[in-house]
Parts: sequence; structure tokens; C-alpha cells
Amino acid sequence: MTNPVNDQVEQKYKAWLNDPLIDEATKAELRGLEGQDKEIADRFYRDLEFGTGGLRGVMGAGTNRLNAYTVGKATQGLANWLLSGGGEAERSVVIAHDSRNNSPEFALDAAQVLAANGIRTYLFASLRATPQLSFAVRDLGASSGIVITASHNPPEYNGYKAYGSDGCQLIPEDAEQVIAAIGRIGGFDEVKRISRAEAEEQGLLVWLGEDADERYIQTVVAQSLNADLIKSGVGEQFGVVFTPLHGTGNVPVREVLKRVGFNQVHIVKEQEQPDGYFSTVKSPNPEEREAFTLGIELAKQVGADLIIGTDPDADRMGAVVKNNDGEYAVLTGNQSGAIMVHYVLSQLKERGQLPANGVVVKTIVTSELGAVIARSYGAAVENTLTGFKYIGEKMTGYEKTGERTFLFGYEESYGYLTGTYARDKDAIVASLLIAEAAAYYSTQGKTLYDVLQELYAEHGCYLEGLESRTLKGMDGVQQIAGIMNDWRTSPPAEINGIAVEQVLDYSTGQDGLRPENVLKYLLADGSWFCLRPSGTEPKIKVYFAVKGEGRDAAEAALQSLKSSVMERVDRTA
Repeated sequence: MTNPVNDQVEQKYKAWLNDPLIDEATKAELRGLEGQDKEIADRFYRDLEFGTGGLRGVMGAGTNRLNAYTVGKATQGLANWLLSGGGEAERSVVIAHDSRNNSPEFALDAAQVLAANGIRTYLFASLRATPQLSFAVRDLGASSGIVITASHNPPEYNGYKAYGSDGCQLIPEDAEQVIAAIGRIGGFDEVKRISRAEAEEQGLLVWLGEDADERYIQTVVAQSLNADLIKSGVGEQFGVVFTPLHGTGNVPVREVLKRVGFNQVHIVKEQEQPDGYFSTVKSPNPEEREAFTLGIELAKQVGADLIIGTDPDADRMGAVVKNNDGEYAVLTGNQSGAIMVHYVLSQLKERGQLPANGVVVKTIVTSELGAVIARSYGAAVENTLTGFKYIGEKMTGYEKTGERTFLFGYEESYGYLTGTYARDKDAIVASLLIAEAAAYYSTQGKTLYDVLQELYAEHGCYLEGLESRTLKGMDGVQQIAGIMNDWRTSPPAEINGIAVEQVLDYSTGQDGLRPENVLKYLLADGSWFCLRPSGTEPKIKVYFAVKGEGRDAAEAALQSLKSSVMERVDRTA
């Protein structure tokens, strides 16, 4: 290792090996890497970045890995930020974790650091869904929240998300202050810790249990729009298959569906129990059909009308319905979102409960179909940057000003919320809504697929697509930057003969939104595509959307657009 970057890497590597505060097991892992220069470089070429969504990375030893030391340092930074705020007599933090390997340990690590700083921590005794964490922060009046999860990432990943007192993930301005506080921490000797026993004895570690669960479950059940119909007998006939994909959704989804009246809920047994290796799937992601393989098999056996899947931390929900050929088709996040917007607003209108100042909030990469449907009911529509924290931020603003009444928020990546009890996407309430909508329309002889076709016939056939390229390590960071630079500095004048009418460079700020490294191209035929580096994975994502008079024309236009754009993306990479 001779150049400055590698010298720095080697110094960090040796510093960890020689640090008396680092445990022997971690050092043994590092010693086992001797001679593996590329692996050592990847583990130490940078500190794992605390972005606007917190930490996310591969677990293991090193500064660019998630481990007890990087979790501890992040938590000390969060504690320093909380303690520097002034004004509050007592600060408190709620912590939850999912089913991933090391999640319980990381959650307790964070609690011990906070307690050492005199900050009371409310810690769930076992795995809980991310949206319940958001609810609990608000319910307990806490100063902040932490959830240990890497959502639907592969098993080797874990993560750390921080929340504000409103139950919303930290907005960029607050996240930047936490990042600065973390940056001011020198060695691990500046990370305070006390034992679990000491924290409990001092009343600084409080365990949450059934009471907290019950308040959350009751609040989600209260979002039901047709419980009386389901309990009148529909719930006895309507069959649902549910898979939590080895995650946190198993208990709350089943309990909520049961209380509303769904009594024919079949669980995919192979995926019922928590499993940090997610051993039955390539990826525990309800956006992918492969994750529903076992669910579809079970649905065929029991003749289920609907299949529901939730990701490991139960903030994303995917649904599978029967199409006109009787085959099970996976709905996209955009399709499920449009159906739920239609269901929620139509039911409120039918009851005379649709407020005049109602609003639906979606992200800039989400389909316009839901927006068109919302406006047809007289609701306003607002767009945000990608990330549910921006939807949550809007909700908090509405709560303060009373300018709007929040009705529904969603993003194309399978995240949905109705109700104002949380500030994050909630797969539990989404599971309730999609099941209730499917059962409601079944009484009219329609499937959700039929409803979707009706919406297309009324508003136009909107189709969307997503392509992503995973580019790992130091080289990947540079490749992603190169792709964005290529499209930013040399925007196309046309795609497949269709003129590019407008380029929206969100890095300069657009429509009153914060600057973000996103490019969106609007074409003359109403289609669009958008390039966005992921904030949580080593990926660049490319979103596509078209509108056609019929499905065949829309599908052809979508494939043509995808092909042309991705050919240039891959060439640049």
C-alpha cells in the first residue's frame, strides 16, 4: 500500500487492530483479512456514511461496515445533538428493531449509549415493525426514535434509521446536524456506555411490551372503512394468503385483519418465523414476484382471492391478485397505490366525509394515475422528493397549519399510509386497506384487477417501470457519479424520435423542493423517465412512465423507452 489513499486505509486498519476498546473477536476477524488488500480497502476507505436516512451497510468489522462501534458512534452523535438542543427538561428515545441478524444487539448497544448520556430509552423487548416505532415516538412524546433495519436489503446488510419527535425520519436539516455531531467524535473513547443492568437500575432503560402494542393495533384498526361489511359475513368467505417474509409483519398484520373480521387468512408457514438469513427467498422484497413463489403456491391450494406480503421491517406491502385469466398477478406499487387512493376517497365521499381541503401526497417518481384519481374526487395533490420522510414532513406541516387534511400518502416503492398516527409508511395499515378493498369489491363481483382496468378505462392506461444497476465499492461510487454527470451535461434532445420537452434537474431545486441529485426528463408524448442514485444501496435507479390509449400501445412505448435509456446508461457505466 503506497499511495496516500491506501496509506490512510492501512493506518485505519492497524488502528482498529491496536485499539484497546475493540473486542478480540472483531480483531480476529480483521486479522483474517491480512493479504486481502481489496477487502481491507473496501472496509476502511471511508466511514460508513450517516446519510439523510441514517446508516445502512454490510455488517462486519471496519469503518465502512455496520457493527457495534459504528452504531455506537452514530448513537453518541445523536445523543450529542439531542443534548445540545436545549429547552427540554428530559429527553427520551424509542428504539425498535427487525428480524435481521444482530438487530437486537445493535438496538441494545444504542440504548446503552443513550443511557450513558442520561437519555431515557424505551426499547421494545423483541422485533417490531418500523411504522410502530414511528407511532410509539408520537404516542410516548419522545424526543427521537431509532429503528435497526435494512428494510428489504440482502441478509448481509443492516441499518440504523433516526427519527425526530414528530415520528418522522430526520429531515435533511436535522440529519446534517447529527452528521456534524458524529463527525466531531474522535476515537471510540468518546462514545459513552453503561451496562444494561446499570441503565435499568437508573430508570434509563424502559422495556416496552403489550400495552404499547395494543395502542398501535387499535389505532391501525381505526383506519378501517368497511369493518361492518367484513364482519357481516364477507370476512368469512374472502380468502387471504399472507407472508411476512420472515420479518416483523407476522403478528400485527394477522391481528389487525382478525379484528376487522377476516377469518380466512392463511399464513405461508415456511416464511412465518423470523429469519435473518431470509432462507426461502433470494431477496425479502415484496416488489419482486419471486418473493411470492410460496405464497402463490399456497393461494392455489386454498383458492385465495388475495395474497399479501410485507418486507422484514413491515413498512412495505405487496399484493397479488387474480387477473382475467385466473392467474395470480403481482400488482406494482403504483397500481396498488392507485387502487387504494380510489378506494379511500370513494368511501369517504360515499359517507359524506371527504373534506374540502383533502390532500394526497406522492413522490416525484410515482405514477400520475393516483394523482388523476385524487383530483377527480376534488382532492389536492402534492409531490415530494423520494423518501417517505418528505411525505411525513408534509403531514406535520398540515397538522400545524390546518391548511390541508391528509388523506393518503404513497410512493411507487410499495410504501403507503392513511391516518395521521405515524409519519412513516405502514405495511400493516396497507395490508388492512388492500384486503378490505378487495373484499368490498368482491361483493360487487369484481376483483382488484377488474377495478384497475376500470381505472385505466376512465383515466388512461398508465404504465411504469423501474430498472436499476448495482455498482458496489469505490469504483461503483465513481461509476454512478459518471452516469449522472453524463446525463446532466449532455441531455438528449429526443428519445426514439420523441422530443424531450423539459429537463428537471432537482440538484438545483425544483418546485420548492430541496436540492437532490435527481434528473427527470419530460417527453412530448406525456411520458417521462428519471435517474436517481439510491440513498441506501449501491445502486442507480431509473424510473419510467408512459400513458397510452390501450395496454398494448402503452407496453410497447414503455419497452421502447426503457431500451433506449438503459442502453446509454449501461454504455456510460
